[in-house]
Amino acid sequence: MTCANDLKAKPPRDDLHIVECEIPQPQLNRFLYQLVGSVWNWTDLNSWSDAQWQAVVELEGHRTWVAYHRGAIAGYFELYRPDGSDVEIRYFGLAPQFIDQGFGGVLLSQAITQAWAWPGTRRVWVHTCSLDHPAALANYKARGMRLYKEEVE
Repeated sequence: MTCANDLKAKPPRDDLHIVECEIPQPQLNRFLYQLVGSVWNWTDLNSWSDAQWQAVVELEGHRTWVAYHRGAIAGYFELYRPDGSDVEIRYFGLAPQFIDQGFGGVLLSQAITQAWAWPGTRRVWVHTCSLDHPAALANYKARGMRLYKEEVE
């Protein structure tokens, strides 16, 4: 997405509270990654040490938001902007018990909104793959993102 006006946001829900974790907590990011990613076989960071998690989470260009429903963690997203202008939705997803409950579009809308709210943002992007939820790509497109590149491995 190269223009904030391209966002087709889903309206917020009163029962979903999305909060930025303003104080980096590498252990929280590890937990969120495992909570959300276990269903989709996210394993690339499972071998990371505490020091590796800390190094990433404490980067100036890294931010984390957690979504809560009735006090439970419903999902999260991480934004990463290493170059000062292009924001990657680094990780995004829902906890297993909140999948297919209507939270995905709302959470993604908030992720894109927060990316554009970061002063200096020129582009927002995300990777997806066949290991993600079958509706992931459709959700990205429904929010106004365009397919940039497709690879088959």
